[in-house]
Amino acid sequence: MSFTQRSEFLWRLRSRTLALGKRTLVMGVLNVTPDSFSDGGLYHDAQDAVGHGLRMLDEGADILDVGGESTRPGQQEVVSAAAEQERVLPVIAAILEARPEVVISIDTYKASTAAAAVGAGAEIVNDVSGFLWDGEMAAACAGLGCGVVLMHTRGRPDEWKTQARLADAEVLPLVKRGLGEQLQMALNAGVSRDRIVLDPGYGFGKRFDENYALLARQAELLELGQPLLAGVSRKSFLARTLRPLYGGVDAPMESRVYSTLAATGAAILSGASLVRVHDVRPAVEAARIADAVLSSRDPQGS
Repeated sequence: MSFTQRSEFLWRLRSRTLALGKRTLVMGVLNVTPDSFSDGGLYHDAQDAVGHGLRMLDEGADILDVGGESTRPGQQEVVSAAAEQERVLPVIAAILEARPEVVISIDTYKASTAAAAVGAGAEIVNDVSGFLWDGEMAAACAGLGCGVVLMHTRGRPDEWKTQARLADAEVLPLVKRGLGEQLQMALNAGVSRDRIVLDPGYGFGKRFDENYALLARQAELLELGQPLLAGVSRKSFLARTLRPLYGGVDAPMESRVYSTLAATGAAILSGASLVRVHDVRPAVEAARIADAVLSSRDPQGS
């Protein structure tokens, strides 16, 4: 079986660089929200969020991705920039006070929140809209000199349940074209290539089996010339696949660890240099195994 060998890449962040490609980096999800799809309300309190973030670091997370607004399917309420910042900034400050060396990513599509978070010490802006939902975000990130994750999103959360279905053959070309356009937008705004990572956006405007069609061909996205981040953790397409094992209903959130690990391993073997996860320790172990497979490929093909 042939797996995808990743190119090595030095990802330039705000104040440092991260080496990508040799070892998979694990990004831990820290939702400081009352309504995220997987853990809404669990870490809404700043003290609880900080404690959870520190635990994820102890479990091996390389990056903490702090977010203050849910983008779950069907989400209609837009959180104001002020409210979002009120949630995330104290958490970023407290984590950095406890662990000054930590690499923090801010999960936001708002330019003002990105600027505030980077000013507070975040190294990366992770924009689920890929610079499409705030016309000032591209220029803001160029000026901030931070690392950037551009995610492919098809439509907005309140549209996802009613979008027309895609044929399997349509999914990868749509994502590749969209990411290519978003990459060019970033470059045109002055964000340098060595600051950009691309994310296929599993679950973001891709319904159920459309995500498997994307995962099966994910390696083709490397043709865009940038490293890939994959976030499949606890996604509903995994839960739906497990329905026969759970009496015909979606696997509950607490029962999606193993399916997440399987999909995460597939993403790494298909070229992802980073993975975004809720359950850090299992993902770290899965990544170690996938990395060992990639590093042990026989160049003689025997």
